[in-house]
Amino acid sequence: YSDAGLPLPAFLAAGGAFDSSTPDLVITLGAGIEVSPAYFGSDEYETGPTGIARIDYLRFPNGFEYGSGRAVGFRTGLGLRGSMRYISNRNSSHYSEIRGLDNVPWAFEAGLGLGYEQRNYRVFGDVRYGIIGSNAWVGDLGADAIAYPVDGLTLTLGPRLNFGSTLFTNTYFGVSASESAASGLPEYDPSGGLLGGGVVLGARYLFNERWGLEGEASWERLLNDAADSPITALGSEDQYEVRLNLTRRISLDF
Repeated sequence: YSDAGLPLPAFLAAGGAFDSSTPDLVITLGAGIEVSPAYFGSDEYETGPTGIARIDYLRFPNGFEYGSGRAVGFRTGLGLRGSMRYISNRNSSHYSEIRGLDNVPWAFEAGLGLGYEQRNYRVFGDVRYGIIGSNAWVGDLGADAIAYPVDGLTLTLGPRLNFGSTLFTNTYFGVSASESAASGLPEYDPSGGLLGGGVVLGARYLFNERWGLEGEASWERLLNDAADSPITALGSEDQYEVRLNLTRRISLDF
């Protein structure tokens, strides 16, 4: 990415944007709470912890730069992006409507994406693999309009399309013969593909050059084989999430 020509919030433009004056690595870490469906397709919601781990800037030994060398979140052009997601476990015995289904362990997905960003919009596509847990492939396509209504505040709003492999869809929406016998739900052998579409509203507010708040509210409508699952039929095709994180930016000079 290149960061040329993008204005900074006043407190960043004044200097002191980084812990290190010439950082080689800038990361954002955060912790907070989220409200989300108890499991994919559920109409029950639970509150739990959430977090952020994001590489905002990286300078390689050969001089190649990823992200913005001036401030987090101000970059433009075409470039690579990282993508990660944590999925909590599904303990079916905790929910009467799906009791008898196999438990699903927690999963961690990691991958890369390609994005194009300008001051007032961005488009991107991400691909992730479940390196822990599901061992399945997933992907997202998205676009955002970007606005800066007041100093230090960035708002984003845009559509999303979510995809999953057959293994992913079977893990979270399928019902095997043994599960059918134990739960009373009909057998269901879904395929992968487009699983959902929706809208995401994001907000980032920087208190100063190091501390900030990041929030996100999203709506997703399950589609195709995810929507047709008997698990979803007992819950809802509409999935909502809200999360809020306190963030700290850390810069390192190697």
